[in-house]
Amino acid sequence: MTLRASAVVPLIVVALSTLNGACAARHGRPIVGGSTVPNPSGTISGNVTTTGGQPLQGRRVTAIEVMSGMRYDATTSVGGGYTIQVPEGKYRLEVELRAKETVVKQPGPTSVNRSDLDEQLDFTVAP
Repeated sequence: MTLRASAVVPLIVVALSTLNGACAARHGRPIVGGSTVPNPSGTISGNVTTTGGQPLQGRRVTAIEVMSGMRYDATTSVGGGYTIQVPEGKYRLEVELRAKETVVKQPGPTSVNRSDLDEQLDFTVAP
């Protein structure tokens, strides 16, 4: 009986240490809002403002890869800015609208190559 009890204790310790190791695993990149991108190679950025020039905070901007349909998004900051990391490809952009809003200015499709920074892809929204 004593041998059996002492044999169980190390198994419990091993099981607990294995669980702790599994819980500590991470992917290596912080996730802060927006979508995660496997192997990002370029960046799309711009601003979302009203026709009067006021920044629109909290709007979702989505980059959609034309060939695959994969979607990558970000939420605009207090100043209306957004940044989306994407893999290489050709993208069209969409912005979230609220009731009775329309897009007055929208960026055209953009091609992102390795290490590209496609910036000033701005939206203007009319209330």
